[in-house]
Amino acid sequence: MTAHLSQLTWAQGLRSVPVTFVIRQVLLTSPTGRVGPNARPAAKAKGGQRGGKGSSRARPPVRPGPPWGLIGIGIALVCFAAVVIGYAVYQINQAKKPAATASGIVNYRKTEKLARNHVPGRVKYLQSPPVGGNHSTEWQNCMGDVYTSAIADERAVHSMEHGAVWLTYNPSLPKSQVAALVAQVRGKQYLLLSPYPGQKSPISVQAWGYQLTTRSASDKRIASFISAYSRTASVEPGATCSGGSTATGR
Repeated sequence: MTAHLSQLTWAQGLRSVPVTFVIRQVLLTSPTGRVGPNARPAAKAKGGQRGGKGSSRARPPVRPGPPWGLIGIGIALVCFAAVVIGYAVYQINQAKKPAATASGIVNYRKTEKLARNHVPGRVKYLQSPPVGGNHSTEWQNCMGDVYTSAIADERAVHSMEHGAVWLTYNPSLPKSQVAALVAQVRGKQYLLLSPYPGQKSPISVQAWGYQLTTRSASDKRIASFISAYSRTASVEPGATCSGGSTATGR
């Protein structure tokens, strides 16, 4: 009887509680907010990140830039090598040239300004044979050519501008010596030989701005002069000796 009264009293008390209060209490006690036998607790966010999985953005990969240090070192090495090679070539060319005062070679480059204009007609030169100056538009062929008659100064000077060495001799020079000169010239590029009437010295050898006179074709300085100034005395490097005039007469 007492138990029945207790149940009746609990039921009457429950009936007096608002339904909304009961629903709110149930929702607060359910972790997922779901009511029922299949309700599951909410998954915890991993790593404590706000917003759960996928809330952080992946950073793009950093691409390495060009190796400017290595590039700079490479450029510096190339420049240094170019300077060293250029200086070595210059020293070799200088070593090939005999000293003008010691060998009897006259260096007109130090005392005169040799013009290089192309002009028509005859030109009056200060030296005989000339060693440079204004000249013809046409050069004398100088591929080891041996001329038995005099040639125009103006064309021979043009050949020397290209780097040729011009050997001349007085027509009174003995034939044996002429033959010795021919042997040094014939068939050799950037050389030419011709008689020069009125020449004071028996033999004269000239390149652009340089001259050597001698009395004998066996003078070893002739070969030294040719070795030193053929091509290297050119004031128009790379100019050819072929394709020139083979005409004689002054």
